[in-house]
Amino acid sequence: METYKFNTPIEVRFADLDAYGHVNNALFFTYLETARVKLFQQYFGAFLGSELMFLVVRAECDYRLPIELTDHLEIAISIDQVRHSSFNFGYRMHNGAGKIFAEAKTVMVCYDPKIKKPVAIPPEIKTFFTQE
Repeated sequence: METYKFNTPIEVRFADLDAYGHVNNALFFTYLETARVKLFQQYFGAFLGSELMFLVVRAECDYRLPIELTDHLEIAISIDQVRHSSFNFGYRMHNGAGKIFAEAKTVMVCYDPKIKKPVAIPPEIKTFFTQE
């Protein structure tokens, strides 16, 4: 059982629907980005706009159910495999009442754009990631 460190509601907009009347699969990744940014804003606002970037280097999504305009959508985020300069975010897209729309994963890398290389995750972020 995964432990989710963060959960946030996501608004489903009419513009997100495709010709089939449900959220287009490509938008799932936009929703994941929205949740990820909310997590960083809430817990690591001081690092936003700093010298470091957190880049997605791999993304995958297992689609379970279509999301429709009237669906309540939340995204829960778990964190695992915290390494020197990278970590994994696990995502569960759900309605808050047991319905799971998708499960996804991104591999993130802490990156310094000045030297154009991955760098160590700052200690305060690593501590947050690894505490239960």
